[in-house]
Amino acid sequence: MNHYLIVFLVSMVPLIELRGAIPYAVGFHLPLLPSYMIAIIGNMLPVPIIYLFARKVLLWGKDKPVIGGFFTFCLEKGEKGGKKLQEKAGRGLFVALMLFVGIPLPGTGAWTGTLAASLLDMDFKSSVIAVLLGVVLAGVIMGAASAGLLGAVGAVFG
Repeated sequence: MNHYLIVFLVSMVPLIELRGAIPYAVGFHLPLLPSYMIAIIGNMLPVPIIYLFARKVLLWGKDKPVIGGFFTFCLEKGEKGGKKLQEKAGRGLFVALMLFVGIPLPGTGAWTGTLAASLLDMDFKSSVIAVLLGVVLAGVIMGAASAGLLGAVGAVFG
């Protein structure tokens, strides 16, 4: 049970998210389907909060001592992600957001995607659904990659 809690908590951490939780689960030989579901729930739990409040909090804190630099970094990352999405998407912003979150590259997870959607003023429902589909896609990719990579390592060194 402790490993499932770790999967849940790791999937909530910015920048690591489900992309780190799934390999953890595979590495500890947890059943993939329950681990996958727990990681999706953990990764999606912060999404509405990020969408509704992150922009306001980051704008408030960007000029504050101590936290200002980090808050500015987060705003710039979200704005950069949002601009990248808009350039590539045109009118297909929903699909672009889903793929942005779904392709497991550094800095393209649910946190950044949701912040970008918020900064782009995408509507809440479309943003959450696109991010959810992206998280599901990232989970499938990470599950397959983790099982293949760790299986290969186990075969060579096991």
